[in-house]
Amino acid sequence: MFRISHVIGLHREHDRHRIAEVRELFEAAFPDYASQPDYIPLKLSEQASRGIPAVLLAAHGEGDRVIGFALADYFESIEYAYLDFIVTSADRRGRGLGGALYEALREDMIDRGAKGLFLEVPTDDPKQVSIAANLKANKTRLRFYERYGARPVIGTLYDQAIRPGNPAEPRLLYDPLQNTKPLEAETLREVIRLILTHRYHYADNDPYVAQVVASVKASPVRIREPLDAGKPEVRPKVARRLHPLKVFCSSRHALHHIKERGYVERPARVDVILKAISVLPDVERLSVRNFGEGPIRAVHDVDFVNYIKKMCQELPPGELLYPYVFPIRRTDRPPYDRSVRAGYYCIDTFTPLSTDAYKAARAAVNVALSGASAIIDGNPLVYSLCRPPGHHAERDTYGGFCYFCNGAIAAQYLAAKYGRVAVLDVDYHHGNGTQDIFYTRSDVLTVSIHGHPNFAYPYFSGFADEKGEGEGLGFNHNLPLAEDVHDGRYLEALDEALGIVRRFKPEALVVSLGLDIAKADPTGTWSVTPEGLYEIGRRIGGLKYPTLLVQEGGYNIRFLGRNAAKLLTGVCAGSLGRKPKGT
Repeated sequence: MFRISHVIGLHREHDRHRIAEVRELFEAAFPDYASQPDYIPLKLSEQASRGIPAVLLAAHGEGDRVIGFALADYFESIEYAYLDFIVTSADRRGRGLGGALYEALREDMIDRGAKGLFLEVPTDDPKQVSIAANLKANKTRLRFYERYGARPVIGTLYDQAIRPGNPAEPRLLYDPLQNTKPLEAETLREVIRLILTHRYHYADNDPYVAQVVASVKASPVRIREPLDAGKPEVRPKVARRLHPLKVFCSSRHALHHIKERGYVERPARVDVILKAISVLPDVERLSVRNFGEGPIRAVHDVDFVNYIKKMCQELPPGELLYPYVFPIRRTDRPPYDRSVRAGYYCIDTFTPLSTDAYKAARAAVNVALSGASAIIDGNPLVYSLCRPPGHHAERDTYGGFCYFCNGAIAAQYLAAKYGRVAVLDVDYHHGNGTQDIFYTRSDVLTVSIHGHPNFAYPYFSGFADEKGEGEGLGFNHNLPLAEDVHDGRYLEALDEALGIVRRFKPEALVVSLGLDIAKADPTGTWSVTPEGLYEIGRRIGGLKYPTLLVQEGGYNIRFLGRNAAKLLTGVCAGSLGRKPKGT
């Protein structure tokens, strides 16, 4: 058994180790490249400067070891791709792994909107191949790609030895993917020019490049007949092998249901999001694990956790406990009666306890921690659909529909592994809980974009001058915005926030994802559009950090699913280097 995943960057130790395993396979298969050990890392790190997204897919076997990979360039400007290498470990050759990698690469390119995929295969021209065994192997390889409709381009100088003493030239194959239109000469000329200049590093003005490009005359381009002409063509269907966005959600969220008129934090929020994202091609839902109370107690006060747990256990089914008195915080003398003590731990009057609140809050923490664990396991993009939300829960208080700080608990779990983690909060309301938990720490950066506390909940935190204390000074950043915010203004603030994150250079990023920034949310005042949400996601994904998105707010049931799908699609596009749809 094996799985195939994207490798999107070099930010963390896990990815660097993975690249080292890829390089080991690469150098074993192509010893001539041993003198260029940075060939693949440079492809990934120089994508922006090259202007050509690099796609690296890794196949993982037992112990998560890399047993094969596919490396390709996507010529975004013309929407065609070039397969650079497919390599499998020696013990996996001939066992279907190469085919699986090729199918996964085709899937990725189709998702990007590619109109075709080019690749090179050793020639089967008997004039250039004198060894019979090699000629037979080359024909076998060509027959394999013919199964996908990929056949050699003919009638050009690409596969001719036009320079004296050159070794046998490879065939240039064209796989139309799902494109039914014929390949035009103008397109092929540009593809050849890009391959020769970017893959083989010829200068643009090299006479050889001009000679090969000029040899493309026929339009539509001539494609060779199949080697097995006359036999019915068998083209494998595109199989879903790649699911870069892993999703976690627990059905236990529905235990927490406040059936009071106007209560916007309800189970339907999760239902509409799950329905909307279930049809996205990039999504794979995974099972939630139970992590116990230990991670909760690692960030929350023990007495606070015990209070919520015991109070919820004591409440009769159907009964809600709202605080009705808020005693001054005297740690030496909290109220004796448990029900009266609610106001000692709660910061508002609309976050009740119930017999199921603790159970649902524990389940939400497990969802967040399952996501964090998936990041540690090597998955670059994870969405934890938590309910109830968490970012208003401080070390020893709950409120704002939040009981435990899911995002902070996940960030702490990641920090224990990586040492440096950033939390970016894009909810309309300031994440006072996340800030409180990490305010004196320098290993976890907190950055929040939110409505100014002069008019937005929680009113008492989120001011720009709150920078952290002690070791945490300078590691807490608030970007409070005005009541009227549109796409442009939000993206300006986001770029500022992302710049702060980049300078911190975290090993992983946790995003407290609030969809209440969208237009017409009942708890917000901003006008961020679906297109704006897509762009927000794309810019976050463009950081190419291992990213865990933890669901917070968002309460307009009518549009919530669409908004979630837009933002998550943008995250995938940014992370994988995909061009925005429709551009």
